[in-house]
Amino acid sequence: MQSHIICLCLIIFTKQNTLNLYKMAILATTNQTKKSIEIIPAGSYPARCYSMIHIGTIEETFNGETKERNKVRITWELPTETMTFNEERGEQPRVIAKEFTLSLHEKSTLRAFLESWRGKSFTDKEAQSFDVTNLLGVPCLLSITHKTSNNGKTYANIASVSMLPKGMDCPDQVNDKQELTYSDFKQELFDSLPDFIKEKIMMSKEYQSLNKDTNENLPF
Repeated sequence: MQSHIICLCLIIFTKQNTLNLYKMAILATTNQTKKSIEIIPAGSYPARCYSMIHIGTIEETFNGETKERNKVRITWELPTETMTFNEERGEQPRVIAKEFTLSLHEKSTLRAFLESWRGKSFTDKEAQSFDVTNLLGVPCLLSITHKTSNNGKTYANIASVSMLPKGMDCPDQVNDKQELTYSDFKQELFDSLPDFIKEKIMMSKEYQSLNKDTNENLPF
């Protein structure tokens, strides 16, 4: 009788463990685990431009006023600031980006920024039509400061740019060159961009026009 009781207890225990295994689940929660990346320290850094992304004409609201602006996103790598993002690739340079309105009006932010980068003013003829992709691969010195957004998040911000000082070297470019234009739209490059950038691009007049033309040329 005692042996039967022991056997019965073992069976119940085993079944209970089996049920517990079946109760294991993949739970969805409101909490998202996101790897925290240390903010780029404030300071001056040798940098090299490697990416020019033409976002296109989108609506932006500032101080309650909504306007259409033709935007470009320029990104630099900081070869002296490295981090391991992928174990297989090892240490890679940190990157930082800034968006501008594509205008070389005498009071535009982009014009002042590029003149500081080049170390000289634009002539009237140059300002009429300047291809910003000419600056891909060109080194500079970036001054980075910290700003706090309305939601309390602190982020690195490009405060100013200048020519690379005499005697200061900028290591060779590590990241592949990125150049996205609507005259030669590279779908593969577009697909590789972060979602928030792709969403901006897809809102632009240029992107919508590009897709409209493509759809109209379909043979069915």
